[in-house]
Amino acid sequence: MSHDRLLRALRREPVDVTPVWLMRQAGRYLPEYRALREKAGSFMDLCQNPELACEVTLQPLRRFELDGAILFSDILTIPEAMGLGLHFIPGEGPNFHHPVRTPEDIAKLSMPDMEDSLGYVPAAVRLIRRELDGKTPLIGFAGSPWTLATYMVEGGPSKTYQHIKALMYNAPEALHQLMDLLARSVAAYLNAQIAAGAQAVQIFDTWGGVLTPSAYQEFSLTYMQRIVEQLQPAPDGSTVPVILFTKGGGPWLESMAATGCHALGLDWTINIDEARERVGDKVALQGNLDPAMLYARPEIIRHHVGDVLQRFGDHPGHVFNLGHGVTPQVNPDHVAALVDAVHELSAR
Repeated sequence: MSHDRLLRALRREPVDVTPVWLMRQAGRYLPEYRALREKAGSFMDLCQNPELACEVTLQPLRRFELDGAILFSDILTIPEAMGLGLHFIPGEGPNFHHPVRTPEDIAKLSMPDMEDSLGYVPAAVRLIRRELDGKTPLIGFAGSPWTLATYMVEGGPSKTYQHIKALMYNAPEALHQLMDLLARSVAAYLNAQIAAGAQAVQIFDTWGGVLTPSAYQEFSLTYMQRIVEQLQPAPDGSTVPVILFTKGGGPWLESMAATGCHALGLDWTINIDEARERVGDKVALQGNLDPAMLYARPEIIRHHVGDVLQRFGDHPGHVFNLGHGVTPQVNPDHVAALVDAVHELSAR
């Protein structure tokens, strides 16, 4: 790699400046993305076309001096490949025609074939790696078993998590069966991305924070740890760094750091200096500017970037990111201000 500060930071090695990439750095806030999506026809058409997924992945790198590219895809590709009928409702988000609500529904599920049903993802990874030509590391990703199950059981986004929590309390054995299936599927999916060339991977546990501490350990973290343990080296034999990100996971950082992952993604509800004090030098830390900060003026963004950098301090193992993804209404010039501020202020 001619530009590997992201990978070095994930390994807690010294870097010249703090690396930065952003969750949802490719997406609806970019006019070039909106134009391509309109041309493609739908979001899933973009995801399932390797050439278009490659183009979307590269779009933000042409605008900003980012230190990592992240594969353009969706966390729900695995349940979509299981035949649950994924579709997107405007103003509401992802939904499934066939939600999984009962132990009988769960018993009918099986692992998707990684080549036949999901082969477009590693195909996109190979194409992106070729286009990046060693200039920028590529991050692969997947949703956590708990987060995937939440969408599969609820049938779409939820504010109450009525169906999956009822399943968790009334039929825990069935939910464990679903979690086991999803953990094996996610591990195989990430290994396919690694074999195709992903140089780091992130597990997105978007809804882990809605669980009680004991339920988080039993139904989310346990299965993420199983995934970490099943991940394979890169084709050249090198270790591929694994980032765990639980939105709302601040109470459980020590347990997360003990899974064998290499880095923890932090949301904006915890100060990064507190997180570093709690996990010590076990893992790198990624984060954690409030995504809403990108609505502020560039000079305000710069000030708060400096605050995050100062809180982390002069230690190895920091990857700058938001506490969650870039939102569609953000001005791209504000993203540029953030990226430039990270590099300029951390260089000092």
